[in-house]
Amino acid sequence: MSHRAHGIRTLSSWRVAHTLMLLGTAAAIAVACSSPYPPPPETRRDNVLDTLHGVEVVDPYRWLEEQDDPEVRAWIDAQNAYAEAIVGESPLRARLRERFRELYDLPDKGSPRGAGDYELFTLRRTGMEQAVIYRRAASDDDDDSDDRIDPDAEYEVVIDPLEMDPGHTTSVSIQTISRDGKYMIYSVRDGGQDEVAIRVLDLETGDHLPDSMPEALYGDFAFESDASGFYYGRRSRRTGGRIYFHRLGTSFDDDEELFGAGYGPDKFVGMSRADGGRYRLFDVWHGWTRVEIHFQDTEAGGPLKPIVDDEDARFFSRFVDGELYLQTNLDAPNFRLLAVDLEKPEKENWREVIPEGEDVMQGYSLIDDRFYVTYLHDISTQIKIFEKDGTPAGAIEVPEYHSAGIWGAEEGKAFLNLSSYTSPPVTYKIDLETREREVWEDREVPFDPAGIEVEQVWYESKDGTDVPMYLIHREGLELTGDNPTMLYGYGGFTSAMTPRFDPTAAVWVEQGGVYAVANLRGGTEFGERWHREGMLENKQNVFDDFIAAAEWLIDTRYTNPERLAIRGGSNGGLLVGAAITQRPDLFRAALCLFPDLDMVRFYTFTETNNLPALHEYGDASIPEHFEFLQLYSPYQNVKNRTRYPAVMLTTGDLDTRVPPLQARKMTARLQAATRSGLPVVLRYDPKGGHTANRGRPFSRGIDHRAMEIAFVLKMLGVGDM
Repeated sequence: MSHRAHGIRTLSSWRVAHTLMLLGTAAAIAVACSSPYPPPPETRRDNVLDTLHGVEVVDPYRWLEEQDDPEVRAWIDAQNAYAEAIVGESPLRARLRERFRELYDLPDKGSPRGAGDYELFTLRRTGMEQAVIYRRAASDDDDDSDDRIDPDAEYEVVIDPLEMDPGHTTSVSIQTISRDGKYMIYSVRDGGQDEVAIRVLDLETGDHLPDSMPEALYGDFAFESDASGFYYGRRSRRTGGRIYFHRLGTSFDDDEELFGAGYGPDKFVGMSRADGGRYRLFDVWHGWTRVEIHFQDTEAGGPLKPIVDDEDARFFSRFVDGELYLQTNLDAPNFRLLAVDLEKPEKENWREVIPEGEDVMQGYSLIDDRFYVTYLHDISTQIKIFEKDGTPAGAIEVPEYHSAGIWGAEEGKAFLNLSSYTSPPVTYKIDLETREREVWEDREVPFDPAGIEVEQVWYESKDGTDVPMYLIHREGLELTGDNPTMLYGYGGFTSAMTPRFDPTAAVWVEQGGVYAVANLRGGTEFGERWHREGMLENKQNVFDDFIAAAEWLIDTRYTNPERLAIRGGSNGGLLVGAAITQRPDLFRAALCLFPDLDMVRFYTFTETNNLPALHEYGDASIPEHFEFLQLYSPYQNVKNRTRYPAVMLTTGDLDTRVPPLQARKMTARLQAATRSGLPVVLRYDPKGGHTANRGRPFSRGIDHRAMEIAFVLKMLGVGDM
C-alpha cells in the first residue's frame, strides 16, 4: 500500500468520545425504538482514520478485518447465534426447507466426457450431499438415447468426495482427460473457495500419479496429444496469470512457462488449443471490456503472433474447420461474427461473416455447415440461422420470455434447451428440416406453472433511460399496494439477467408474493453500451435503475415500502448495500449475499481474488476514481440514527473472491447506526465462499435458502411465524 496515498492513524481521545456519543450503543438504540427484537451483540470500535487524497475517512470497525483473530472469531459466533435467535425455528421455516428440498434435490448430471473405451461424468443423486465422479462404457451404437445418464443406474465410482471429508464440504470436478483415456486430471475444492488442489489419476490402475498440485487458482487444463504432459493456467494474486506445460513425472519447478509474463494480477490469462494441438491460442482479459488474443503455430514454429492486442473491445475466439472465428463488439456494440485466416491474421484480412444486428448476439453453434445464432431481443432469446457465408436462412421458434440454447446432435438434428421463470429447463431434440421437436430430457421439477403469470414492464430511471423488468406473480393479482414483493437485481460485469427458472422465485410466488427482476445497466441486455453505462464513473446509474424499479412497484400499487424486500449477491450485494444506504425508506427487508461493500478500501484487499474487478468498479488509489467511489460506497455511507430496513448479510471464511471482511464490518456498522428497530443479522459459514453450490453440503445449502426467505417473510409480516 502506498503511504503517500493512504495515511492511517488513530482518532484522538476527544474524537473517540464524540463519535461514541453520536453513535450511541446498539442496545440503547433498540430500547429507544421499543424494538420487539433483542439487541445485537455489542461490537467495539477502533475508529481508524484513513487519509486518502487529502480526505479523512473514518473506519470504526477495522479490527474486524482480521479474520483469524480470536476476538473476531468470538464475534462471528455471537453473530451467528443472534441471526438464529432472530429468525428462529417455525412451521414456516420448516415448510420452506422442505419445499426447497423438493425443487433442488433432483439428479444433477454433468455431460459425459470421452475417455478411450469409457465415458466419465459427475452425478449427484437425489439425497446425496456432493456429486461423485463415475465411469461407464462408451456407447458404440447410433442410438443417442443411450448417451443419457440414468440417475438410478449403477455406475463405476472413480472419485467419491463423500469419503474424503466427513463434513461433506469437499467437492471434486473433472478438469480434462487424455485422448487415450488413460489419465484424468481432476480438482478438489475445500468449501466454497475459488482455489482448488489438482490430482492426476491413472484410470487404468486407479493409482494417483505424483504430479499433484497444491491449492491455487488453476484453469485451462489440456493434455498433450500423446499424454506425455499437460498444459495449464495458474494465477497468482501477486504476479498474475501464467500458462505452463508440465511433463508427467517431472518437478513442477521445471515446468515451461509459455505465456503471461508481464501481465499483472488484475488481468485474466487463458489458453486454448486448436486443430489437433497445432495452434495455441492465448487470451488476456483486461477486466470485462478489453481482450487480447495471440496465437502460435507449433508446426511452423516461430514466435507468438498477435491477432488482437490494442483494441478496446471484447473478443470470444473459437476455431472451426480450419478458421478462427471471433465474436466481438469491435465497432459493433451488439456484437458481430468475424473469421480470421491464421495464415494472414492481420486485421485488414479479417472477414465479416455475420454483421451486427439490432439485437445483441449472445452466442452461436455451427451445425451441419450452418450458423445457429442466439440473440437477445428485449431480454428474450431468439435463434436465427445463417449459411456459412452469412446469408440469412430462417429461424428456430422460441417461446416468448424464454432463454434458449442450441447445439448439434447427429446429422440433421440438434438439441434445443428452453427455460423461463415458470418453466424448468427442458431439452428437446429438434429435426432441423421439419422443425419437429420431442422432449429429450426433462428434469421433472415438481412445480406447476398453472395460474402463474409472467409480464414484462418498462419504467423510467432517474436520467430518463427506459429499463425493463420482469414480474412473476399469480394470475389475477390485485394491485392493492400491499403485495409482498421481492426485487432482485445484479447490474454489472456484462452479466445479462435472462429468463431462467429460479426456485427462490418459485417459492416466493407460491407464498403469494410478487417476484421482480430488474434488467439494470451494467449487464449486456442491450449490448456494450448498456454495460459501460453501468461501470466505473457510471456505476451510480445501476443503483438509480434499481431504486427507480422499487419506486415504480410502489407507485403502480404492486406493493408498498412495508412489503418490499430486495435481494442480490456479490456485485448484486453491492447493489443492495447501495440501495439501502441511499434510499432506506423504500424497503422493509434486504438480503445482501456475499457482498462487495467497502469500495474505498477495495483496492487494498489483495489477499482475495478481486483485483480484475478494479476495471469494473474503479481503484480508489486513483484520485479520479476515489471521487465517485466515496460517493456510493455502502460502508462509508451508513448514516447514524437512520431507519434502515431489516438486513441479512451472508458470507464465509472461504470467500476468496469477495473479501468476507466487508460483510463483517457492514453488519457492525448497520447494527450500530439503525434506529428502525428492525434487526440486522449476519449469517456466517466458516466453509462458505463464492462457489457456494460446490462448497457446502447440499442439505446446508437448502437450510440457508430457507433461512433467508423465512427472515424476509417474517420482516414483511407474512406467514405463520
